[in-house]
Amino acid sequence: MFHIFVDADACPVKAEVYRVAQRYNLAVTLVANAWMRVPSEPGITLKVVGGGLDAADDWIVEQVKAFDIVVTADILLADRCLKKGAMVIGSSGKLFTENNIGDAVATRALLADLRDAGEITGGPPPLLQRDRSRFLHQLDEIIQRLRREGNKKGQGCFYE
Repeated sequence: MFHIFVDADACPVKAEVYRVAQRYNLAVTLVANAWMRVPSEPGITLKVVGGGLDAADDWIVEQVKAFDIVVTADILLADRCLKKGAMVIGSSGKLFTENNIGDAVATRALLADLRDAGEITGGPPPLLQRDRSRFLHQLDEIIQRLRREGNKKGQGCFYE
């Protein structure tokens, strides 16, 4: 059985996750540092963790298993989840893999250095409709792939 974990505090695609999870009857856990409104639908839960800097990330890493899906824009969290065998997708639809995570971590470090030096100001660009579409498409593909793998192994992947 696989599960979707959402690094929820700043996630702009929660509504898309709910929609896809409902279509496939999948369990979703949103992990946040503060309470937020979530749909009162079966399979959707909110886990509020302490206010520590990486509390949500640490909780997700402790819970995630191989073949779970993690939705995050946090590259370091993506790296940690990949090491546990999870599938990781960013809010713009970028799939993080063993092949591209090293470059993403290095780019993150470079951009952090440039921000610290005052060379870069501001945050990431706003999420566009095409990013949301790419996210939906990529999430659907991941779920289809995991369902095929689970069927080959005779494992279920849906909550009851």
